[in-house]
Amino acid sequence: MSLQMVLERDTDGDAHRRHADRDHDLLEALRRREPMAVERLVTTYGERAYRLASGITGNGSDAEEVVQDALWTVVRKIDSFRGDSAFASWLYRIVANAAYQKLRGRHNRRYDLSLDEVLPCFDECGHHVDPGVDWAPRVGNPALQAELRTALTTAIDELPALYRAALVLRDVEGCSNLEIAEALGLSVPVVKTRVHRARLFLRKRLADTVTMEAMTAVA
Repeated sequence: MSLQMVLERDTDGDAHRRHADRDHDLLEALRRREPMAVERLVTTYGERAYRLASGITGNGSDAEEVVQDALWTVVRKIDSFRGDSAFASWLYRIVANAAYQKLRGRHNRRYDLSLDEVLPCFDECGHHVDPGVDWAPRVGNPALQAELRTALTTAIDELPALYRAALVLRDVEGCSNLEIAEALGLSVPVVKTRVHRARLFLRKRLADTVTMEAMTAVA
């Protein structure tokens, strides 16, 4: 995920939903058990599935296992796909479910993100407790790029798995809110809320990083 994505305004994008039949040829090849169908599946969705699995589990090795299991499940259950949603949404749902299964038992993982963690703090007079700095124009500063990317990666890992999944699908894979809802088994309003809060959380973490950098420079 790029720093620019964190700064961009929230847009719906549902009106530009991709056609459900975009994977028609791949789908038919899998159903016919063509020799190269599995390889085509891995080539088309392997990296995307890994990004989603890694975003949820926060662990590379776990993500690899998730992807292997999920894609094998897609191959085995391809005849159960009825086309009620896009093939990609169905595949992402399988990947997400496999990733959530990996997370079960990790009691230290959070499942919600409160507004207190993403909104600025105010005192009793309605003033910002810590207004910070206007850091957006400094995103292009090469001196801050490495530190900001590290902070962004750390912040994404701090997100609860359910929020990371929605954010990865929206801002990395470019899925619409409706596609994400179908993939994760959520309502569109819930998807919008999770993506919005996740973005606010990342922005706040990046703002904290730039503020600390500015204070260090002054000192």
